[in-house]
Amino acid sequence: QVALLDVDICGPSIPKILGLEGEQQVHQSGSGWSPVYVEENLGVMSIGFLLNSPDDAVIWRGPKKNGMIKQFLRDVDWGEVDYLIVDTPPGTSDEHLSIVQYLSAARIDGVVVITTPQEVALQDVRKEINFCRKVKLPIIGVVENMSGFICPSCKNESLIFPPTTGGAEKMCKDLNIPLLGQVPLDPRIGKSCDEGKSLFSEAPDSPATVAYRNIIKMIVRDFKCTGQAQWSSCSSG
Repeated sequence: QVALLDVDICGPSIPKILGLEGEQQVHQSGSGWSPVYVEENLGVMSIGFLLNSPDDAVIWRGPKKNGMIKQFLRDVDWGEVDYLIVDTPPGTSDEHLSIVQYLSAARIDGVVVITTPQEVALQDVRKEINFCRKVKLPIIGVVENMSGFICPSCKNESLIFPPTTGGAEKMCKDLNIPLLGQVPLDPRIGKSCDEGKSLFSEAPDSPATVAYRNIIKMIVRDFKCTGQAQWSSCSSG
């Protein structure tokens, strides 16, 4: 049983990616808000479900953002879940501080940090990693996204975003953090996200799908080894 919480208050993309855009199914009962379900074992909550239109801008200062995140955690009737995955926006600001504060008693198991190979992205990700260490958040590992392009015809690989400083692999070695995997650039990922479909079913044998499955296996294996499997957070860089 998985709960997915989208705390990107100003840019909620989870409803679009999961094919839930336009769903107005957030009902309130005596036990709280009901999440929107993609499958029987996958419940989702996002501010995107509370907007009249996907184009509506959320123009809020920090305190109002924090209040909404607290409400998502306190008032949503998630039921019994094995994993709560929190999707955060890039950065180290209100959303991240709120999650750390509000889930401090529950103990966050760890953070998965997402980056791309080029140095301009790695600069921001190093700040994210430093943030995690300062607030004592365990780092599960790093995923390098857009890590080369594999031609579907000739199968040759091209580096669209050259890792001029060694990419995520070198950064992980320098900072002593696990590299969970490298996901190649695949147009089918963007197409699946735009259409709200699963890449696993649309392109089950693609290199990107294989990379995703291997990353999931590494994360689950790590939790089984440590005996932890409750709360996790995903930070985009």
